[in-house]
Amino acid sequence: MTKLSVNVNKIATLRNSRGGDVPNLLKVAADIQRFGAEGITVHPRPDERHIRYQDAYDLKDIVSTEYNIEGNPIQKFMDMVLEIKPTQVTLVPDGIDALTSNAGWDTLKNQSFLQEVIATFKQHKIRTSIFIDTDLHLIEAAAKTGADRIELYTEAFATQFDLGNIAAIKPYTEAAILAHELGMGINAGHDLSLENIKFFKENIPNLAEVSIGHALISESLYLGLENVVNMYLEKLKTKS
Repeated sequence: MTKLSVNVNKIATLRNSRGGDVPNLLKVAADIQRFGAEGITVHPRPDERHIRYQDAYDLKDIVSTEYNIEGNPIQKFMDMVLEIKPTQVTLVPDGIDALTSNAGWDTLKNQSFLQEVIATFKQHKIRTSIFIDTDLHLIEAAAKTGADRIELYTEAFATQFDLGNIAAIKPYTEAAILAHELGMGINAGHDLSLENIKFFKENIPNLAEVSIGHALISESLYLGLENVVNMYLEKLKTKS
């Protein structure tokens, strides 16, 4: 079964654009779980332009499913994760000024660093995941870091799928097969949507989790949040 984790960064962006507490992030997170989602994801960045570090702390008591915190493992981020102890930490090599996550880890160049960071989190029984591209050499190197899972960076697939190029799924399938053979779980995220999620799920064996935010929240403006969450859950029932 593939779990749906909803990234609520966009809810925080909307709240912050006006000031105040509308929409209320904690209520939205609680409602998303009540609607059936199996996880909540946040990605606090150093400038706190959407999710604030305090939000991550406040959500700890709200998330009754799986809690996934994404981010670049700078010291402030690591300290926060070690205090909160979420279900999972997803390591993302964001630049400080990055608009969104736009590249996976070079697990060859950063292997020793990632080994150290991952060992620290695992000592505290926090599941670890590495945001990564589909290069098989990088997948092999990821396994040597000690990571429990990888999160496949799916923007390239989504872009090509929109153009009608369904063959773009092939490197993702191959990466997932190799990761599984190496003992890692497979997550995925970035630009997955109602349009492409069923096809993606059908072609990625052993897909444990998808993390979806921007598309899901955008689709909810037209279709309603509860409805959209359940539309994703239905599409993810497809056997891979």
